[in-house]
Amino acid sequence: MTGSPHAVSFTADDYRARMERAARAAADAGLAGLLVAPGPDLVWLTGYAPTAATERLTLLVLVPGRDPVLVVPALEAPDAGKAAGAPALTLRDWTDGKDPYAATAALLDRSGRFGVSDNAWAMHLLALQRTLPGTSYASLTEALPMLRAVKDAAELELLTAAGAAADAAFEEIRKVTFGGRRESDVAADLAGLLRRFGHSQVDFTIVASGPNGANPHHEAGDRVIEDGDTVVLDFGGLKDGYGSDTSRTVHVGEPTDEERRVHDLVREAQETGFRAVRPGVACQDVDRAARAVITDAGYGEYFIHRTGHGIGVTTHEPPYMIEGEEQPLVPGMCFSVEPGVYLPGRFGVRIEDIVTVTEDGGRRLNDTTREMVIVE
Repeated sequence: MTGSPHAVSFTADDYRARMERAARAAADAGLAGLLVAPGPDLVWLTGYAPTAATERLTLLVLVPGRDPVLVVPALEAPDAGKAAGAPALTLRDWTDGKDPYAATAALLDRSGRFGVSDNAWAMHLLALQRTLPGTSYASLTEALPMLRAVKDAAELELLTAAGAAADAAFEEIRKVTFGGRRESDVAADLAGLLRRFGHSQVDFTIVASGPNGANPHHEAGDRVIEDGDTVVLDFGGLKDGYGSDTSRTVHVGEPTDEERRVHDLVREAQETGFRAVRPGVACQDVDRAARAVITDAGYGEYFIHRTGHGIGVTTHEPPYMIEGEEQPLVPGMCFSVEPGVYLPGRFGVRIEDIVTVTEDGGRRLNDTTREMVIVE
């Protein structure tokens, strides 16, 4: 994929503003600059997504007070030059047989500390460090965890559309037959529906039936779904470059009193977590609100993961709704609220919406029913 993968056309000015903001954030964090390898950060900052990350160095160099530079292999420079953000940066290409690390080193403070995108290859970073032994590095998640966290209006539009597409997939999957089919068959149906409703990339389609529902990240397998099973559905991916992620728990036939009680408990916890969302509230307080409902009902030991994660150009990114995260919520942040209860060897329940912070609260990007859905 080259250029921008987005349906909403971000302009060179949009990418210029993002790179300027990133450089300022680096300076405020005491960094000499940012080094961004191919991956979601590079797409977000420049609109450029190389066909594949390879052994040839591609690296965006952002240094406060200087123009952005994209170091790129000469054979990939034509594609890089077509990216929507290319007019906002300088391309510096290198040819096979030349030393790209020496070319990159010339752009850097020889004793500086730099933020590096998390998915940079170790071979590239170590080679750069050998060339500049006085430098040091920190991952972007460590140094600038909130870099992509606050979405602008166009990004919110894309995330809203992705959420609506995932909702449409759920409305269709609830109509199919579950009983007597393998989990993997239903997962394939879900993947097909996500693509039908506009997803270019399907990241996960969890279909966890019966006792498998007690594993939050269960891989859909050959288990045949039975009448009486609770089934956790968790699915999402990228539509026009932005993520979807939603979970609903359905039941094959009539649930037992306990299954319905646990489902109602998780639904109450999810609602309570959502209602805790507003500007200035710490991320951990969303987790605390949802977790308290489950803990007070005696199921606290069975809620075994954080309440939520950010979403944007990836389906999992900062901020995280977890104890110890004191980052305050800011309008434009988008993240999941997804409490769950997992009873080993029996069943699990999870309900998840993507939520964006508004000026006075929160807005859900998923609107399908949170009541227990009965399927065949």
